[in-house]
Amino acid sequence: MSLPHAILTALLEKPSSGLELTRRFDRSIGYFWSATHQQIYRELGKLEHEGYIRALPSAQPTRGQKKEYEVLPAGRAELARWTAESQDPKPIRDPLLLRLRAAGVVGAEGIESELRRHLDLHQRQLTEYLEIEERDFPPDRDTVEDRLRHAVLRAGIDLETFWTRWLSRTLADLEPLAPDPDDRCRPPRGQSGGRQPAIEDPDQVR
Repeated sequence: MSLPHAILTALLEKPSSGLELTRRFDRSIGYFWSATHQQIYRELGKLEHEGYIRALPSAQPTRGQKKEYEVLPAGRAELARWTAESQDPKPIRDPLLLRLRAAGVVGAEGIESELRRHLDLHQRQLTEYLEIEERDFPPDRDTVEDRLRHAVLRAGIDLETFWTRWLSRTLADLEPLAPDPDDRCRPPRGQSGGRQPAIEDPDQVR
């Protein structure tokens, strides 16, 4: 039920058309609760049917004009009910962690490059979050609403910080386990890679 409540939240912050809402999702709520444009439009229809939102009347109706939605009292009440209810934390289900466990069984070939790719992605996301924090949360923005929004952003910053540190440490831990390419050119222990020296004195072999 979280996507309908995310839409109600966004519409209470600012009434929007479906197109505007999808764009706002991509820039804000979508960072921690993603949804496709089709899912958003489908939920708008359901919310309107349930009496939680309505399309604002247009002063000059035009064919093809985008409908703008606002939240009705029933929608606000539903969002308040959902916000106050008790919910347990969700257990972690991350495919990367499962793939690392599997690599311990079938071998780690290719896993290092994937870890480095994930590290790059998390570093980029962390940089973006820090830029948003600097832009949108100056010291003078200190209302309760601002603190709550900032708390959500800090959760993203802390999470990306965790992943970048964990991935960096994991890559460092795996480095000693990587095969040395020079080992392939070395002869087995006890054998020399070069020619055996010639014995000049025949008496030495008697």
